[in-house]
Parts: sequence; structure tokens; C-alpha cells
Amino acid sequence: QVQLVESGGGLVQAGASLRLSCAASGRTFSSYDMGWFHPAPGKEREFVAAISRSGGNTYYADSVKGRFTISRDYAKNTVYLQMNSLKPEDTAVYYCAAAFGTYSDFPRYQDYDYAYWGQGTQVTVSS
Repeated sequence: QVQLVESGGGLVQAGASLRLSCAASGRTFSSYDMGWFHPAPGKEREFVAAISRSGGNTYYADSVKGRFTISRDYAKNTVYLQMNSLKPEDTAVYYCAAAFGTYSDFPRYQDYDYAYWGQGTQVTVSS
């Protein structure tokens, strides 16, 4: 069981940066893949980025590759999403999620694989 609380969203202009944080409750943080998702047309949750339980592997949606970076801090039980060169198309509620880690340590990226979800943090990018 893990509880997740996102923060760091806000209103910024195109080209600006934000860093989202997701604080996890607990003891088993290192057992989970961590991911970021947002709602999208026709999908309840669309994948953005994920990091494996070890922190050694990351995976990104094509739309954010080269602009966003996911990382995790085990000492703080926190996962981050550094969002650079933000575009109006990035506007969404961003949800942090936790999934059971894989044997291969490649992070999960399908929304249905994620068991725990945060409440979301709003990111709005103006043109």
C-alpha cells in the first residue's frame, strides 16, 4: 500500500519550466515503478513518463521526450518530473502513480498496470 501526493503544478507561459513532485507514503517506495500520467481525449489516463523501481531505467512518451525528465529520490520517498520547454499542449492534470516493479526493471507504462494514484496537480501552460 502506498499513498501519493503531487505538488508543483501551476500556471506558466510557454517555454517555461516546472518541477512536479510526488511524495510517497512509505516503507516500500523502492519496490515500485513510478509514473506520471494525464487525461487525454479518448483516454482516461495517457502515459507521460516512468522510472523503474531501481531508478536505473526511464521511459517517456514521444510527446515529452527530450523535454521532461523523471527522477526519484529514495531518501525523500519522492519522484519528480522536471518539465522544460512547456507547451500549451502540455496543459493537463498530472497524476503520479505507483506500480509493482518488473523483473527486468524496465518501468511499466500502461495505466492499467498502476495500482496506486495520487490526487493530481494542475499544470496550465499559456501561449
